[in-house]
Amino acid sequence: MSRESEVWRQLGTVNDPELDESVTELRFVTAVSINATGAVHVTFRLPTYWCAANFAFLMAEDMRLAVAALPWVTDVQVVLGEHMYAETINTGIAAKRSFQSSFGEASDGDLETVRRTFLVKAFQRRQVTLVERLLATGHTAEGLALLSIASLQNLGQDDALTSLVARYLDRRAIVGPMTATAPAFVDDKGQAVPPEAFRPHIRALRRVAVNVEFNGALCRGLLAARFNEAESEPGEPGLLHFIHALPADKRSGETPWPK
Repeated sequence: MSRESEVWRQLGTVNDPELDESVTELRFVTAVSINATGAVHVTFRLPTYWCAANFAFLMAEDMRLAVAALPWVTDVQVVLGEHMYAETINTGIAAKRSFQSSFGEASDGDLETVRRTFLVKAFQRRQVTLVERLLATGHTAEGLALLSIASLQNLGQDDALTSLVARYLDRRAIVGPMTATAPAFVDDKGQAVPPEAFRPHIRALRRVAVNVEFNGALCRGLLAARFNEAESEPGEPGLLHFIHALPADKRSGETPWPK
């Protein structure tokens, strides 16, 4: 694998904190260059000029750390373009300063608190995606409520389901212990969801997922409009497709339980 491919692979592990999607899949990263000494330069952009400074800083810092983890990298420069706080963010990232240090009194709260808030939302979205897949393959809601982490990992699975389980468990650790006997499906406080409450629990999480899916489509649409690009890759739904495809009950956030 070439060094440039390694850098792109590392960048692909960095997610937009709100959307829980890779910054490369979202087409935020625009260029990667590497010099002879192993110094890496990354440029990225965001859908609007006024995207939240804390989100932008989080992504820039996560990109810097991800690329710096490569053993041959000697230096990393991550540069945000065309953003109202680009100069402050770029200066802070280059100096390896914190968000609070970079923005001073203008910083709004602790960045790690923001990060955790959106990691929990990512956990919720991944949980409902996995549960809906398991329900579609014949599992019952009540049975899923009783699964342990070990039992979930040992389910007979195809490759796609194995990937969904691994992706979910990666965020499951955010809310509670990951012992083999711990419940697989818990709420945002790490508490097991009783079988009789499992159906309304997942219906509530589906509202979170729908909001994130819509925001993702909106971001792609804004990015495409801002930079005069195609809104999506061939076969990938765009914003209008997303809106028209949603039935009325999902547009309102109410999702009927699968039959």
